[in-house]
Amino acid sequence: MLSEDAVDAVASGLDRDLIELRRDIHRHPETPGQEQRTAEVVAQRLRAAGLDVTTDVGGHGVVGVLSGARYGRTVAYRSDMDAVPPSDQVGGGTQAAHLCGHDMHTAMGVGVAEVLARLRKRLAGTVVFVFQPAEETLTGAAAMLNDGVFARVRPSEIHAMHCGPFPVGQFVVTPGFGLPGQDRGVITLVGRDATARARRLAAEIGALSTVSRPATSVDLERLVANIQAPDGPLAEFVFMQAQVSEAEGRAEVRLSYRCWPEDRHIAIREDISRLASSDGQASVAFPNEPFPAMVCPEREGQAMKRYLQQTAGRDRVRTLNAAVPFSGEDFALFLDRLPGTYTFLGVRAPGAAIETSYPHFGAFDPDERAIGYGVRAMAGWLARRTR
Repeated sequence: MLSEDAVDAVASGLDRDLIELRRDIHRHPETPGQEQRTAEVVAQRLRAAGLDVTTDVGGHGVVGVLSGARYGRTVAYRSDMDAVPPSDQVGGGTQAAHLCGHDMHTAMGVGVAEVLARLRKRLAGTVVFVFQPAEETLTGAAAMLNDGVFARVRPSEIHAMHCGPFPVGQFVVTPGFGLPGQDRGVITLVGRDATARARRLAAEIGALSTVSRPATSVDLERLVANIQAPDGPLAEFVFMQAQVSEAEGRAEVRLSYRCWPEDRHIAIREDISRLASSDGQASVAFPNEPFPAMVCPEREGQAMKRYLQQTAGRDRVRTLNAAVPFSGEDFALFLDRLPGTYTFLGVRAPGAAIETSYPHFGAFDPDERAIGYGVRAMAGWLARRTR
């Protein structure tokens, strides 16, 4: 049996190298779909560790398969690799940057693979390491699935970890919760004063929002507290955005929204259509079904909670009790196919402002010690799940 002490002993020898790996990836950010260099670095490290590696899966995706020496189950672990484009940064710069922690995730994924590879004689089963491109555009998971990411080796479950605005070394589990999906629509108005009418309609649709994006550090602190509060103010929400564009003789209201619970989109679409019908020259279209919410299954999430409480300590494990209104995650598509977990890893340094640990903020500057915490937790967890 692979013990926690064995994992920690091996991981201790990799801590400094994994921080350097993270810094290397951080210096070379690549936008969604352009992760060629990052993928090459990952593939090289996995091959050196003895994994069976496949590249160019769904774009620049990398898959590494590690087979233990003993019989067991097959589980998967996903790490995302892309950087945040300038358009998605809050107070960031004009260039792509790793402001969502994917450089940390990639370093952790490599670290978990290297730890378990060195312990493969005591490892039961098989671990499939999935390094995913294009998470920021919510296209990478679908591309990998369409490209048969699990055609050769199909796991029974899949797991992921993401940086979060919590004290470094703290874990936040998500049983029954996660991140909302997204729905998009367009309302076309024609006739006299189309632009003015569109602006009025956009304001009415925007008023459907029940939450607003955090504007200050105090707002961010309140948000982080609210998502951990049982039956708190974010048990249900709508976050609506509506923008007006105009062309010759017509105007459009382009809208996108996130909501919780996921099936609330049915009522929201009806509300939007009702508001638009008050203008006799407006047509409403929702071109696609909403992108699905990411919901961590209750059973697996609770199992992860118990594991972390046993290994990391009860004081370092918290529970998410609401979805974060302003973020999406295409790991949802993997969880639609397989059970699994999605756990937040605290990266906030002691005394640091919350913006330094909140993804997509220009001030994002995670505590690199979190890499070691993440590697130890996930290596031990995956080894337990393969038994």
